[in-house]
Parts: sequence; structure tokens; C-alpha cells
Amino acid sequence: MKLIRFGDTGHERPGVIDDDGTRRDASGLIQDWAGAALDPSTLAALEQVDWSRFPKIAEDVRLGPCVGAVGKIICIGLNYAEHAAESGMASPPEPVMFMKPSSSLAGPNDDLHLPPGSEKTDWEVEVAAIIGRPTKAVSEAEAMGSIAGYAALCDYSERAWQLEGTGQWDKGKGYDGFAPLGPWLATPAEVKDPQNLGLWLDVNQQRMQDGNTRQMIFGMAALISYVSGFMSLQPGDVIATGTPSGVGLGRRPPVYLRRGDVVELGVEGLGQQTQRIC
Repeated sequence: MKLIRFGDTGHERPGVIDDDGTRRDASGLIQDWAGAALDPSTLAALEQVDWSRFPKIAEDVRLGPCVGAVGKIICIGLNYAEHAAESGMASPPEPVMFMKPSSSLAGPNDDLHLPPGSEKTDWEVEVAAIIGRPTKAVSEAEAMGSIAGYAALCDYSERAWQLEGTGQWDKGKGYDGFAPLGPWLATPAEVKDPQNLGLWLDVNQQRMQDGNTRQMIFGMAALISYVSGFMSLQPGDVIATGTPSGVGLGRRPPVYLRRGDVVELGVEGLGQQTQRIC
């Protein structure tokens, strides 16, 4: 299944994209794609629903973040060797973790408003794994059973806030709108191999990033096992699994976003996003 949330910011309702590619309103059956609704067993049962009998959603209705009630967004830094190299850092011997606040979530096509005075806002296309059940200290062998599905995410970063001054990654990653998520959550049945997904990002129709999840240093199962050893994971938690090379920071000279730019990005099987920079 492909799960969506639609409507005005803060008032999104659950929906699905049926087998014909039509958006359908699922609010008559599900309150939200959040909490227990994301349990893999619940989603497996919903795979049998005939969604064609549910109301259509107008194509011009806004899509929100594809997951509701997100408690935390855990991000993995430097998880592609070429990205670590372009950042002037060595490939890490174990996953690098940082967090984005849930207030940074946005819809996949919402405008991105630059922080006041920002001169170094950068882009990072990523695949996000969405947790579907309570998970703590899970083994790698069992980790994939905790996943509700996958979604595209852009990890926007204000590099001056991240790397200059006190140099705090959370501070540079957490501005409002810095985590557009979606357009849909694809359940595991939709994704044949999460370790073989192409992902790309364009700025003003110029290709900046072009990679594949098979290039990840630490795979999905390893990441979920690792993170769950340090904190319990709850349904709706998002793990952003890292970005390939091609970010603005890694260019010579560096290139950053300006008002009027248009960012387009996508992940194989997980859809596309477009953000206008304001």
C-alpha cells in the first residue's frame, strides 16, 4: 500500500493511493496513519481492503507528511562514503546519530522558507524508514519486522548553524520545514529491496545528487538495531538513513539555496517532492 495524509497543515486526514494510482480518503476506516495503525500486522490486514470503493481525493488537495504523530526523527550522518569524503570527514566506524524535531516536518511539496539571515541552507535527499511497533534493543535479524514502511525525506541543513560557532548538528538541522516527508509511505510489500533504491535531487533542474541505497555504509537493519540500543523506538518514529554525495557543502566553491530556487527530488518507488525556496 501507499499511504498518504492530505489536507491543511495540522488537520491532515489519512488516505491511500489505490492500484490505479487514484488518491482515496481512508478516514472512514482509519483515524490517522499514526500509532497502532502503523503496526505491520494492521497494515498487512489493510492490504486486503478494496480501496476503490472509498471516496476520491481531488488532485489539487495538499499532501502533508505521510506519517502522523511523529515522536522523533533520528538521522544518520555520513552514511555514504562519498558524502563523508566531500564533507571532509572519514567514513565513520559506527553510525553517526543526530535528531531533528518533529516541528521540522513538512508536506512533500510545501514551500521551504529559509531561516532569517540564512546564507548556507543545503539539501540532502534521503530514504526514511518508518517504525511501526515499539522496538527496543532489537537484533539485526529481527529489525526489519519493526518497519511500517519507507518514504522520501529531504534533510535540509543550515550549515553555518551546524558547523560554525558552537557547531551543533541538531541546531543546523531543526528549522521549521527542514524535513519534508512523503509524498507517501510505501509499505514493505511495495518495496522489493530497500537496499537497492535509486535516489536523486535537482536544484533548478540541475542534477546535484544521484545515488543508490546499496551505497550505504550501514544498512537499514543495522541502523534500526543500532539506534534501538540507545533509545526505544515508537510507532511513527522516523529514521533518516543518510544522503549520497552531491550536497552544496561538498562543491567547490560551495553552493547553497537562495530564494526563488526550486528543489526537486525523488526515490525509486517512493515518489517525488518539489519545494520552492522562499
